[in-house]
Amino acid sequence: MADELTLPPGIGPHEGRELELMLAGTKPMAMFSDALHVSDYFPDADFAPHVEAGRIIRVEEIIPRPPFEMRYLFFSLPDEEWRIEEALVMSRNLCAGTVIDHDADSARMGELLGYSSGEVQAFLDHFRS
Repeated sequence: MADELTLPPGIGPHEGRELELMLAGTKPMAMFSDALHVSDYFPDADFAPHVEAGRIIRVEEIIPRPPFEMRYLFFSLPDEEWRIEEALVMSRNLCAGTVIDHDADSARMGELLGYSSGEVQAFLDHFRS
């Protein structure tokens, strides 16, 4: 999407550096999501050796969201699994349509993913304008 190209560095979906940042210990969690039938970009193969070695935790959940199912794939550092648990609750609420404050949830998800409060605020401001 064109809007994502104008975001400050370090803000936006994926950027292809999650694994690198996680292995360096500077990103506690990565999340990938899409309608199950839409995307084939889920980096299972890239993360697999690190999951097998115990350096990274992997959790996947498929959540019904008519007319499609949503696939959520999370990776975290071993001592950061609590982030996945909280992000899964938020993802389930989103799919169920029970989110009360999208900005608050977006901000919290950004924090869970390891973004600074300034980066989260820039992201929210960008999409509000």
